Amino acid sequence: MGRGGWKLGDICYFCQTMNSLDREILRLALPSIVSNITVPLLGLCDVTIMGHVGGAASIGAIAVGSMIFNVMYWLFVFLRMSTSGLTAQAYGAGRWSETRRILHGSLARALLFGSVIVALQVPLRWLTFWLMQASGEVATLLTPYYYICIWGAPAVLGLYVLMGWLVGMQNTRLPMVIAIGQNVVNIGVSLLLVLVFGMGIRGVALGTLIAQWAGFLVGVALVMRGEKRGERGEDSSAAHNEKVFSLSSLQLDIFLRTVCLVSVNLYFTSAGSAQGALILAANTLLMQFFTIYSYMMDGFANAGEALAGRYQGAGDAAMLSQTVRRLFRWGGAVALLFTVAYWAGGPVLLRLLTSDGSVVSMARTFLPWAVLIPAAGMAAFVWDGIFIGTTRSRGMLAACFWAALTFFALWFLLAPSLHNHALWLALLAYLAMRGLVQTWLWNTAPKQR
Repeated sequence: MGRGGWKLGDICYFCQTMNSLDREILRLALPSIVSNITVPLLGLCDVTIMGHVGGAASIGAIAVGSMIFNVMYWLFVFLRMSTSGLTAQAYGAGRWSETRRILHGSLARALLFGSVIVALQVPLRWLTFWLMQASGEVATLLTPYYYICIWGAPAVLGLYVLMGWLVGMQNTRLPMVIAIGQNVVNIGVSLLLVLVFGMGIRGVALGTLIAQWAGFLVGVALVMRGEKRGERGEDSSAAHNEKVFSLSSLQLDIFLRTVCLVSVNLYFTSAGSAQGALILAANTLLMQFFTIYSYMMDGFANAGEALAGRYQGAGDAAMLSQTVRRLFRWGGAVALLFTVAYWAGGPVLLRLLTSDGSVVSMARTFLPWAVLIPAAGMAAFVWDGIFIGTTRSRGMLAACFWAALTFFALWFLLAPSLHNHALWLALLAYLAMRGLVQTWLWNTAPKQR
């Protein structure tokens, strides 16, 4: 490194000093990080468009609608996770026909669940509007948005499966391309329908719907081409039946785990709201620290899914162990980087997020808790990827159950005296407990065959 700082030669030398496993981790993680960053852009695009052509009620309707569908679809994330882990193991074992069966079975489930959501759209609308307390002008505007976007359910859930299958097949670049393409379609179509055809919130909803189906159909086309890779395997019907059973039990475990996650996240928002609008606003800003960090760590978790599943499927215990160590090194480095960045630049980030001085002042009161998020959550992110890849779904469920129990116990015990500080302490304990339980389970479980 010269006096002027890092040069291209220094970076190239650093890359050469990494071993092949490090480069494989980065090959898988970096496109996943880009894909993760694009996820909130679909909702952000809708809010931005309505923010310029609509009023406060329109923005509120888009925000509530996005939250309704985010929570609804989040409950079906087991479709992606189970597909990813089982596919990675079949890939590692060289069982190509099994990877295709996993894809077809998971895709059939996704389309079935999506169709059920569409069929139940009326009672689901009543339930979700009641839970989100949508009323008045917001409910009036939200209704057409909801009834248009609900038709995207099969595409969204189907795309979950396609993304999981591609990660299991050690391919994170195609999910990145699909995610970027979705955003381009969404922005272009929404702007056309709203600004040119004057369709308002219906145009935004149609833009989202068209983008979802475009992403799914492009994904299907790309995966159909990718399916032809490899040789035909000869899986017995007994093995197939065993996989069907394991897939169902795996998905149930991950679904229940997701219920624990959703319960904590929703209650965190609810408990903040109960303390007043200022506390709610401050917590919302500080949770962006967690969101930004999660974009990076989810990329390494996806790399863990692909590689851990691959080496377990290949029966290579040495490479599986080395993958775990390397992932934790990368996770530790990222956590340290974000901790320093949040400690040094936290106040600046808060001022970028809002110009409201009272909200910034309140958020700075609780900023030290947000600085600790990377350290508290690092192990949970890394283990999640490894546990998904090795299909240790029961361990993931156990970790989230005990972590959620810890969160609620600390909050109810400490809230009367510590108030919002208790809420943040409970959240950090929840993140740390997930990692601790998974570490214990990994170290005490029989070695994988």
